[in-house]
Amino acid sequence: MNSCSQGALADRVRLSFDYYLKTLEVNGSAWGDWAGHQEKVRNLLGQVFKVEPSEIAVTTSASAAVSSIASCFDYTQKRNKIVTTENEFPTIGQIWHAQERRGARVLHVPSKPDLTVDVAALIDAIDDETLIVSVTQVCFRNGTLTELEPIIEAAHKKGALVLVDAYQGVGAVPIDLSSLKTDFLVGGVLKYMLGAPGVGFLFARHSTTQNLIPVNTGWFAARDIFAMDIHGYDPAKEARRFESGTPAIPSLYPAAAGLELLLEIGVENIYEYVSPLHDQLREGIEAMGGRVVTPAKKSNHGAMIAVASNNENAHVSALEGEKVITSCRDGNVRISPHFYNNYEDVERVLASLAKHRTFLSK
Repeated sequence: MNSCSQGALADRVRLSFDYYLKTLEVNGSAWGDWAGHQEKVRNLLGQVFKVEPSEIAVTTSASAAVSSIASCFDYTQKRNKIVTTENEFPTIGQIWHAQERRGARVLHVPSKPDLTVDVAALIDAIDDETLIVSVTQVCFRNGTLTELEPIIEAAHKKGALVLVDAYQGVGAVPIDLSSLKTDFLVGGVLKYMLGAPGVGFLFARHSTTQNLIPVNTGWFAARDIFAMDIHGYDPAKEARRFESGTPAIPSLYPAAAGLELLLEIGVENIYEYVSPLHDQLREGIEAMGGRVVTPAKKSNHGAMIAVASNNENAHVSALEGEKVITSCRDGNVRISPHFYNNYEDVERVLASLAKHRTFLSK
């Protein structure tokens, strides 16, 4: 029940590691297979998000992707304001604040009492000096889902770009980038996408970001990576220009295997299947006197249930003693079922929570 931290290990994902190891024995060099697997991951991500693979960069993490984006801008210009929220993962806040040394101004819009992003206040904060609006899709601390469309529309009306951090939603919450008009979206394959650490990704909409060239770069971002030119820089025209050096090749194999499984099942099917499990969890937790901090409204409910705890680390340890794996953040125990969980699993979680109900916070 901890897919918000790491997805369960699928058989085909486990076998993909063996396949990678075998490539090390092929003719003393497996660059062709390795590079092919990077392109395979790129193509699979394009299928997941319903966009052209050329708009996808394969990175080593979401942090690497955001850092590459942040390196594109000249913050000495009038339009140097970054508008973001209080619901972001540390990577987002830290990278944008790091740009303050280059002239950026960062504004955090406070969240509402129900922990959701204050969309009206966020929109009100966007002005003609706003360079980019950086917003999470699902908050990693409490599972709140952000209504992105009005934010994107408002930002574009003011001439600002939008970056969506979707790491806590991809693979569990459907995202169609052919209709969601964000300029950038970042994430990774470790969680609901069933992969392994070492592969993140970046979507860069060609029509709105083609003029942006990062200064954080590497040879895999060049137009011709085998030109080996050290006397100049000729970046790729597609999103690949946001990549850097040699990718985390061993991680590409489980990434591809996990994405193939995800596409076979369908993210829309996963979302519809898991939603009733969330309902069952919420009803059971509230019936035993627990408090679910994740909003109940479907438009504000992401891929996890966050339960208030008076001792979150001890709470997680107690559940682990019952062989129920969860995680915690910000005073909450995070429970995140996926398509491989069922009603019996939920009943086991509820029984474990009831056994250790002294940890439940009112």
